[in-house]
Amino acid sequence: MSDTENVTIEQVDYEQLEKKAISQPLVKHIYTADPSAHVFNGKIYIYPSHDIEAGIEFNDNGDHFAMEDYHVISMNDVNSEAVDHGVALHVDDVDWAERQMWAPDAACKDGKYYLYFPAKKADGIFQIGVAVSDSPTGPFIAQPNPIKESYSIDPAVFEDDDGRHYMYWGGIWGGQLQNYRNNVYDASKGEPADDEPQLGPIVARLTDNMLECDETPKELKILDENGDVLLAGDHQRRFFEASWMHKHNGKYYFSYSTGNSHLICYAIGDNPYGPFTYQGHILTPVEGWTTHHSICEIDDKSYLFYHDCVLSKGVTHLRSIKMAEINYNDDGTIIPIAPYNK
Repeated sequence: MSDTENVTIEQVDYEQLEKKAISQPLVKHIYTADPSAHVFNGKIYIYPSHDIEAGIEFNDNGDHFAMEDYHVISMNDVNSEAVDHGVALHVDDVDWAERQMWAPDAACKDGKYYLYFPAKKADGIFQIGVAVSDSPTGPFIAQPNPIKESYSIDPAVFEDDDGRHYMYWGGIWGGQLQNYRNNVYDASKGEPADDEPQLGPIVARLTDNMLECDETPKELKILDENGDVLLAGDHQRRFFEASWMHKHNGKYYFSYSTGNSHLICYAIGDNPYGPFTYQGHILTPVEGWTTHHSICEIDDKSYLFYHDCVLSKGVTHLRSIKMAEINYNDDGTIIPIAPYNK
């Protein structure tokens, strides 16, 4: 988080902003964010984080994002009511985790459902865990230890056409990715200088049982139009957090948040490991500091799931999940979405 937090509450007419919004919150009885959407057995399931008011002041480490549990939201189709299935996993039921159950994702294999989630251990370091259920709505039973070679935040699990699964993760600032080099933590490390290559997200193929990394994690490269890795100072394009992977017409689309410039961007590659060439924006800034998304194909159409803070009247850690249709140009580029009409 940063000194660039959105306009103060007094300067925004939230009633008008709500009217201008291209979509409304999928649920309003709780605050939800970071929606990871999937279709399992013909039904839409959304795995968001569950925002709460913990009374912690806004800071760059994101301590005010003090989430404790996960709810699963389902929809029969894109026009149906969203149903909250209650608590699917609580931090108290994760042996190794102490706090901050941030953005999760889920996957399905051989009739089992896997919930991947970041949390801080007692030492204050984020790691990623996995919990298992026989139902897409849980309850999920967490493995006793985090995934061995995982670190940082925002796991996103992608299933390729051959049935292999890949997990993408990472986030700078509060997500601690800046403290790692070659998968090794060093508290003295920080972000690269503005004229140095950015820190890329991390990717690793998962084992057949979906519980561990099947290889040494690798840094994913996001390139500019000249084939060079994006620079750390390129805040309009560089990776910050919120990895997501989807496939369209045989191409791999890696999308992510730019963090303090509040954009959802994407890059295209030819395989799950990249490299990926930057293409442009998917979503322009929403109300609230964070932006985080997923992309899911439903009935041969693509949908963006995202969040904003209109319902909470600009409280940046009390967000609401939304959805909007995505459209592509003939060349495969994505037509950018503005979250509010003018």
